[in-house]
Amino acid sequence: MSIGRDEVVHVAKLAELAVSESELPKLVEQLSRIVDFVAELNAVPSDESAPPFQAGPAQTPLRDDVIAPVPLARKPAEMAPEFIGGFFVVPKLGAMEAAE
Repeated sequence: MSIGRDEVVHVAKLAELAVSESELPKLVEQLSRIVDFVAELNAVPSDESAPPFQAGPAQTPLRDDVIAPVPLARKPAEMAPEFIGGFFVVPKLGAMEAAE
């Protein structure tokens, strides 16, 4: 669909815009491009048969789940006052001793 000079003058009157004769060719060209673009948008399928837009890849690859110990800067045995058999050894508190 093309827009002509008469349509632009009619739209300008409806919008109560003062358009000079020197501006008319530029406005005719711009409005024609706008109407052509809208006509292109009407050609885009918009019903359920159209695939939905998805930004990015269809599937995102996941990393493998690898269970591994977290490397420590220092071994626990170096930080503990006593470390026996993989456990921290702490002194007993008087309140935790059984009453006899």
